[in-house]
Amino acid sequence: MDFTPESGTITMFSTTWCGYCNRLKKQLDAKGIGYNEINIEEVEGTAELVEKLNGGNQTVPTVLFPDGTAVTNPSAAEVEARLAA
Repeated sequence: MDFTPESGTITMFSTTWCGYCNRLKKQLDAKGIGYNEINIEEVEGTAELVEKLNGGNQTVPTVLFPDGTAVTNPSAAEVEARLAA
């Protein structure tokens, strides 16, 4: 599956129990930044994808941008800046 988001949005890989994920979602909502959330514990193959993006670690939130790059545990300001670039 291709999880690359459309222009102007992100894909956020998360879990339900991740405090950093919940914080980022609230910040993105407040800024009006669109995202597609994928729970790596529920969607087959995504935990492995997150591991690949993070050098073998299942670290969330991992954010995928429309240009195919990814970043782990970004601030909402960083997400906003990268989407505006």
